[in-house]
Amino acid sequence: QVQLVESGGGLVQAGGSLRLSCAASGRTFSAYVMGWFRQAPGKEREFVAAITWSAGSTYYANSVKGRFTISRDNAKNTVYLQMHSLKPEDTAVYYCAARTSIGPYWTPPGYNYWGQGTQVTVSS
Repeated sequence: QVQLVESGGGLVQAGGSLRLSCAASGRTFSAYVMGWFRQAPGKEREFVAAITWSAGSTYYANSVKGRFTISRDNAKNTVYLQMHSLKPEDTAVYYCAARTSIGPYWTPPGYNYWGQGTQVTVSS
């Protein structure tokens, strides 16, 4: 079993920055892609960013492109989401997820493992 644990969420003013971390542990970890998703109250879970584990190719939702950066540290089995220029509409619970098979990175159902989520609140 693989466990994903997010950290780094919190309360920040609009225009501020936060860095989220997601540490993977458990049996030998091998993912095709790691993704960050978010879910605001009353809304569906939406794709934020993804990174392929081996090549490090990155993908972003249009709403965060240019403001968020996803990266990974293979040695530490950790993926990061650096968030700058945060807006109130970025407020949500952010989830880390791992997908072990090749497939679309932007859709939640293909991901095998999920973290418990971390709250990000951006005040105006």
